[in-house]
Amino acid sequence: MIDKALRVPKEEVLAPFASRFLRHVHPTTVTFLAFGAGVASCVAVWQQAYGVGISLWLLNRVLDGLDGTVARVHDKQSDFGAYLDIVLDTAIYALIPSAIVLGAPSQAGWCSLLVLLISFYVNAASWMYLAGLLEKRSLGAKSQSELTTITMPGGLVEGAETVLFFTLFLVFPAAQVYLFVLMAVLVLATIAQRLIWATRHL
Repeated sequence: MIDKALRVPKEEVLAPFASRFLRHVHPTTVTFLAFGAGVASCVAVWQQAYGVGISLWLLNRVLDGLDGTVARVHDKQSDFGAYLDIVLDTAIYALIPSAIVLGAPSQAGWCSLLVLLISFYVNAASWMYLAGLLEKRSLGAKSQSELTTITMPGGLVEGAETVLFFTLFLVFPAAQVYLFVLMAVLVLATIAQRLIWATRHL
């Protein structure tokens, strides 16, 4: 919901660091470091080391924001880098809630995880295919001067809200069922938003 508003401030914060300290680091290296931190977070959460898991999750998010900045600052942007970034992000988004349930399994936990992952699955189609259609119509990120490779149609739950929810998952693992279901409902509402937008504009 607020991703577009946050992109410029995020770039202003990260660009000086990327320019000064990461001039010889390839952005794909940062992407893999982010993924490694995310996987390590999942392992920690699975073992119920939630403090370590939260720290590694936040490191994952910082590095994930940094790879694109490194690419832009040092003119190393590539379609493959953007593609790899979204694939690895999607993997972490599936693994974190799964690790929470694996760490403290229950029937309610598994059911709520299933609902959450189904909402993620449908949501991926809702925004990725729509983004592809907007690029096809020359209405994508470049035409709107966005700091992303492809435009990501707005909705209630975007990147910032996902970070917030996942952090809450890790801070309050005992409330996983309620938080998973709440996020799934909001993600489904986001899908509905995009469907309504598509019926009016496509």
